[in-house]
Amino acid sequence: MKKDNKNNELLVKRINKEAVIPAYSFESDVGLDLIAVEDVCFYPMEQKPVKTGLIIKVPEGHVGLIRDRAGIVTKMNIHSVAGTFDPGYRGEVSVMLVNFSDVEVEIEKGMKIAQLIVIPVLKVNVKEVSTLEKTKRGERGFGSTGLKKK
Repeated sequence: MKKDNKNNELLVKRINKEAVIPAYSFESDVGLDLIAVEDVCFYPMEQKPVKTGLIIKVPEGHVGLIRDRAGIVTKMNIHSVAGTFDPGYRGEVSVMLVNFSDVEVEIEKGMKIAQLIVIPVLKVNVKEVSTLEKTKRGERGFGSTGLKKK
């Protein structure tokens, strides 16, 4: 990452004194770790937000995507859902989590709960048309290419 390019700056404000500034665990990581600032109990199949105590400004022309952390998924079967941050959002970053396990799960304050990936976005012009060219794939959707190579 270019440190001298202001368009690459993720501005972060703590609104909870125990909040942890997002960071990459390893130089080669693409996701910044997001840390819980509260204890939250999840019953099986329950979904709710977990606070980070941070307000984040994603750079203009970029989007922040909240993604699962492999450890919390494989060890606890907790997944992140609904995580897109636009540059104009100025509310607290909360991570919506869901418990897909069949047991009660406790998220503890200080736990890495998700990762934030910031990527550039291409803004497109929308144009309505009456027809679109046909393709080899056509209308074949979900699973149309199979699960394994035959």
